[in-house]
Amino acid sequence: MELCIMLLECCSQERTYLRYYGLLGQRFCMINKVHQENFERCFVQQYSMIHRLETNKLCNVVKFFAHLLGTDALPWHVLAHIRLTEEDTTSSSRIFIKILFQELSEHLGIRLLNVRLSVPAMQDSFESIFPIDDPKNTRFSINFFTSIGLGGITENLRERRRK
Repeated sequence: MELCIMLLECCSQERTYLRYYGLLGQRFCMINKVHQENFERCFVQQYSMIHRLETNKLCNVVKFFAHLLGTDALPWHVLAHIRLTEEDTTSSSRIFIKILFQELSEHLGIRLLNVRLSVPAMQDSFESIFPIDDPKNTRFSINFFTSIGLGGITENLRERRRK
């Protein structure tokens, strides 16, 4: 765990995000499942305390995790820890989500990102980001992704809302 925390801390201290840290994290995840599980814990911990980070550190941390997700070094079920509603997010967590999905879109392309988000077995992990429990939360999620230029990933959500 210390190794994962140190790598993430070093990454956050840089002036701009260095892909080198993402590649190191990816390699550690691929070498040993223990590292992958520790980075999962780091993701949950960082997201829960994201409001404490200054903007530059926040950007570096989220780009690090976007790299791990985009390369499948980190399992996508970690996204279940993100709850995208007006009440559950702060400006910092919205920035985190915005950068995370923009980076994933840039890394994978919007089409592949949509495919990943549409995997039936993963819907439980994504329902807190694309909520259908309350029309207000659904609308908030659609408007959020549309405002950051990723409205295309909410097509399934829009269709479910129409039904």
